[in-house]
Amino acid sequence: MKRTKLYISIFFLFLTLFSCKKQLEEYNPSGLTDNAVFSTPAGFETLVNATYSYARWWYGKEYGYSIAEMGTDLWASGAGDVYPDLTKYVNLQSGQEALGVEWKQLYAAINLCNTGINNIDKVGYPADKLAIRKAELSFLRAFYYWHIVETWGDVNFTTQETVGVLTTANRTPVDKFYEQIFADLNFAVANLPATTADYGRVTKPAAEAFLARMYLTRGKNQEAADLAKKVITSYGFALQPKYADLWRMDNLQNKEVIWAVNYSANLALDDRTDPVLYPTGHPRGAHNGHLLFIMKYDDQRGMVRDIPNGRPFNRYMPTLFYLNLFNTADDSRYTGSFKQAWIANKVDATYGLKIGDTAVVCSRDVLSGTGKKYIVYDRNTVYDAAGLPKDRQHYVSLNKFDDPTRPTVQEEESARDAFVIRLAEMYLIVAEADLNLNNTTEAATYINTIRTRAAIPGHEAVMQVSRAQITLDFILDERARELGGEQLRWFDLKRTGKLIERIKAYNPDAAAIQPFHLVRPIPQSQIDAVTNKDEFKQNPGYQ
Repeated sequence: MKRTKLYISIFFLFLTLFSCKKQLEEYNPSGLTDNAVFSTPAGFETLVNATYSYARWWYGKEYGYSIAEMGTDLWASGAGDVYPDLTKYVNLQSGQEALGVEWKQLYAAINLCNTGINNIDKVGYPADKLAIRKAELSFLRAFYYWHIVETWGDVNFTTQETVGVLTTANRTPVDKFYEQIFADLNFAVANLPATTADYGRVTKPAAEAFLARMYLTRGKNQEAADLAKKVITSYGFALQPKYADLWRMDNLQNKEVIWAVNYSANLALDDRTDPVLYPTGHPRGAHNGHLLFIMKYDDQRGMVRDIPNGRPFNRYMPTLFYLNLFNTADDSRYTGSFKQAWIANKVDATYGLKIGDTAVVCSRDVLSGTGKKYIVYDRNTVYDAAGLPKDRQHYVSLNKFDDPTRPTVQEEESARDAFVIRLAEMYLIVAEADLNLNNTTEAATYINTIRTRAAIPGHEAVMQVSRAQITLDFILDERARELGGEQLRWFDLKRTGKLIERIKAYNPDAAAIQPFHLVRPIPQSQIDAVTNKDEFKQNPGYQ
């Protein structure tokens, strides 16, 4: 049996297996045939591990950030934004690069999952190992299909691996996608172990946590609340004592992380030039979040580019609305998420700056720089009265993903793991589900657990909210304070039916959004490749 490369772009040749390194170790399978993969457990391990690798195309990557965080109420285009069509909804069409890349990779991942699930019985695994590996593949198929169906809607769906050349695609209803997602996740929950020695492999609590997210997405509120509570209480996960501790490079594998896409501390192992996974090198291999949210600081007095301050790609800047969500007197998440001051790292005699002096201050408030040696960029210099950016190069910068451990000033890759699911989200899922069930008392209790951790010491009481304050908008505000930048926001706003409303109210940079933007354009390469064009058409509103 030989599988050939497909004519259309929705799948890859599954036999071209690639490395997923760090704790998920595997050997180089170049030249393997499908019979070799299916005839031994060692060969099949390569397939399973390779299936994880596709998550690296989304998590911690510019493509994924642009699709999942931009075009929401939280972010505007920085001067370096390369995908303003996703950020602003202006001229968003079928040739959009990030969507084209993710379509191709997500469907390649689905094909690999289907191949593994449908052939795992041939491998010769012992029964317990077979169940675990099949559960991993089932989880990953559900995970990748969720990204597909929420991004593009009722597009191509199959549970069969592709054999030979396929030139047609189907339009499958969203409900059918979710039917399979729930079936796969239930199988995963039933068969995955509670823990793993291989950090990065999915576990039973990770499957339950993602299933809770799916229940919430589909309006199964009691199921979502019950399962999220189980994850909170049953597996030894714990909120970090301080919010800022979540983002320390020496604390990545902490008890709040339920599942992460793991990257190697050895940046040479992170696939930047892998001929299959990253043939162009464009995704920049490892975690790239440290590049994307930093303002341009190296054009300022007393500042040169260095490792601690990062390499400023200047892609994304926070909306004024996002910055204003924080009560900075009480909530530590503002200083735990954003950088507001840059300290001089060179002498600037013209302005009397010594190394260690404050060189630049950015603020969401109105500040006076009169008589100061440092430059001030406040709300009046960065945003106009409506919140539209005036200066897209200098602004308060998200620093959750900074990496001061990079080896060189120019290094684009980071060994940071990308948190996909963490415990705080479970509390927020319970709260939202309880709100939908009219149980605002319990919703407030779960929100207050998160807010207690977030409180500046001594301000815990002030951070508590009452049941009367629990509304859907409040929960979305709280999710922004807690989870901003973590590649969930677009899905959160879509799930709650608030995407258009909140953008219109809070983000003038994305005011061009229209109702048809609730799904993204299908890549033109896919539309061009299919022969059943009357059946498989572009999503409405796009060309």
